[in-house]
Amino acid sequence: MAIIDHESRFDLDSIEASIVGIAADVGQHDSGMHKHEKAQLLYAPRGCMSITLYEAESSQRQCVLPPTKAAWIPAGVEHCVKMRNVVAYRSIYFDIEVFSELPRTVKLLGVNPLLRALIERMAMWAWDMPTGQQAALIALFIEELNLAEELKLSLPIPTDKRLQTWLERLASGQHQAEQLNLMASDIGASEKTISRIFNKQTGMSYQAWRQQWRLQAAIEQLAEGRRVSAVAFALGFASDSAFISFFKQHLGNTPSQYFKAGY
Repeated sequence: MAIIDHESRFDLDSIEASIVGIAADVGQHDSGMHKHEKAQLLYAPRGCMSITLYEAESSQRQCVLPPTKAAWIPAGVEHCVKMRNVVAYRSIYFDIEVFSELPRTVKLLGVNPLLRALIERMAMWAWDMPTGQQAALIALFIEELNLAEELKLSLPIPTDKRLQTWLERLASGQHQAEQLNLMASDIGASEKTISRIFNKQTGMSYQAWRQQWRLQAAIEQLAEGRRVSAVAFALGFASDSAFISFFKQHLGNTPSQYFKAGY
């Protein structure tokens, strides 16, 4: 186990252990685009992370990881993790040649109390500990991981060049409500063409994509401590009640209930 901060150097692929756990204290942090030979479980009890994934050369996916949830990133998947006011997080890496039962696809997962306790325990293991000494706990971890509820908090990102400037403006956080009202004149393409781009490259209509984007942005902003009224205004909702209704429709709880319950 290593306790690191944002200034620490950590070369995962130089460590031969089949399980590598780290505990980190980080504020705002951008990992940069990278990949590694081991699969990764990423978890934080507080704070929010956004994860950009390149699962194929032309396939980009944006995920939001709320506090108390986990992300599973298979070995070799290129990704970037941006942390927003994360006080502490746990990251555990696994050699997939040793643990073949582990998932082979990206997953965002719910974390029950048992899985949470296992993550905390395994993140603190010494790197030179023989895995045979903890075989029962490893087997229980794999079982709980494979049974964990999968969350739908990811969003495919269109790669058409005509949308890139608009996507950058949207990601900047400036005037999001206005940017979400995507106009054909702003893109230099007809509404029919824009609709075709979203359906082909994301499998979603623009309106469905827009709603999922707003949900992810809402989680990020609420996790940063912004008030419901400020988030509702920033994302273009007609009222606080309309935003709360939207949030509950998608996640089953109001914003205050969602974060209070550790969802």
